[in-house]
Amino acid sequence: MKAAVLLAERPEYRPSEDEEFMGERQLEYFKQKLLNWKEDILRESRETLSHLQTETENHPDFADRASSETDRALELRTRDRQRKLISKIDEAMRRIEDGSYGYCEETGEPIGVARLDARPIATLSLEAQEHHERRERVHRDD
Repeated sequence: MKAAVLLAERPEYRPSEDEEFMGERQLEYFKQKLLNWKEDILRESRETLSHLQTETENHPDFADRASSETDRALELRTRDRQRKLISKIDEAMRRIEDGSYGYCEETGEPIGVARLDARPIATLSLEAQEHHERRERVHRDD
């Protein structure tokens, strides 16, 4: 709770490599970042749902109808991707609670503050992610 107060007092706080890795302050920072991200996604989803419910226009022109259907399909695909993202955010929140947040799932090494700040749902260090992508590319090329 102390970290939440510190963050409220210093909204410009950014975690750095100079402080204790995944100490109380950093964990609270990432927890808030994840919660805010999730809320933004949920708000956008509600807006999309509302928009899709209100836009039930029947376009007499085939081109307009096709364009409208394409837009609708794109919005639904985007929301599906975001639904999967919410699942990853929830997984990150569970890792914060169990103490494994910020550590690479493959090596157990710290992921790094800069990477987590850019991608707070990251589960692999940059090196492990690159290795994973190289393996994936090799399998895809075979």
